Order: sequence, then C-alpha cells, then structure tokens
Amino acid sequence: MRRLLRPIWILLAILFLIEAWLWDHLEPIVARIVAVIPWQRLKALLARRIATLSPTATLIVFLIPVVVIVPFKVLGLWLVAEGYWVHAAGMLLLAKLAGLGTTAFVFDACRDKLLQLMWFRLLYESLLALRDWAHSMVDPIMHKIRRLIWLSRRQRAGRFFRRISRIRRHVRRAEPAPASPGDPGGPARAIR
Repeated sequence: MRRLLRPIWILLAILFLIEAWLWDHLEPIVARIVAVIPWQRLKALLARRIATLSPTATLIVFLIPVVVIVPFKVLGLWLVAEGYWVHAAGMLLLAKLAGLGTTAFVFDACRDKLLQLMWFRLLYESLLALRDWAHSMVDPIMHKIRRLIWLSRRQRAGRFFRRISRIRRHVRRAEPAPASPGDPGGPARAIR
C-alpha cells in the first residue's frame, strides 16, 4: 500500500515545491518593483504601523492581500465556466502571481510580529519542515533526471548508449537459459 501511494506523495511534493519556488522567486521581483515604484515609503510606513500593532492585528494586515485576490480567482473560475479558457488561465495566473507577490511583500514586513503568535510559529516551522520533506522526495529524482540529461548530450551519447548495451548484455547473461526440447531434465521432453 505504501508503495502505491509513493507517486501521489511525490506529486504532492512537486506541487509544494512549485509553490515554494514561486514564493522564493517572486519576492525578489516584488522587491525590484518596489525599488522602481516609490513603494519604499509605503513599506517603511507599513513597518512603522505594524510595529504599533499587536500580533493578532498584524495577522489581519497579513490576510488583506489574500482577501483582495479572492475576487480575481472567482472571476477566473467564472471565465472557466463560460468557456473562456485562455482568459481564465491568464486571470488565474495573474491572481496567483499577484497574490504570492503581495503576500511575500506583506509577510516580509509582518514576519517578526506574526512569529510571536505561537500557533503561527508552529505553522511556519511545519511548512519549513514540509518543504525539507518535499525536497527529500523530489531531489533524488531530479538528480537522476539531470544525470540522464547530462549523459545523453551529444558528446557523451555514445558512452551513454554503450553503458546501456553493457547493462543489457549483463542482464541477459544473468538470466537462466531456457531448457532445450531435447534436454531429458527439461520441462519439454522429446516425444518419440
């Protein structure tokens, strides 16, 4: 049973790592946008205001981007229902990117206050542990894929295919030879 669930766990780990990758890579993009647009003052103002809030009030500030993005996700689902697949995909992708980007921006400002909440700290540490688990599930597979890609490059392709043929010959030699029909000890005896 455990062996049957392994592909599902690997798929879940991959999905989680995609989310984590988006989070990691959107935070610098949002930081660049903040650098271009004069949002540094907004971030400094947000940080000053958050410093005066309690951790619970900071949680409400942290959830505001999530609430703002929900109507866009609903609009994307409505577009799916109406059959506008391309528009729906664009809307959902835009909502996902905007949601992750703004959440990363706000989380950066709220992190210290939010980590004062015990349950939030436990959730945060659990997500970090889940991320490590997902890497332990996916990294060996990614290493094998990278190795196969490396071996199949034009310069190494001949060596790669020679190795495969050597392995095949080795497997064939290790298999027991089928008994011949004339063999008295074999399963098929000659009929006279």
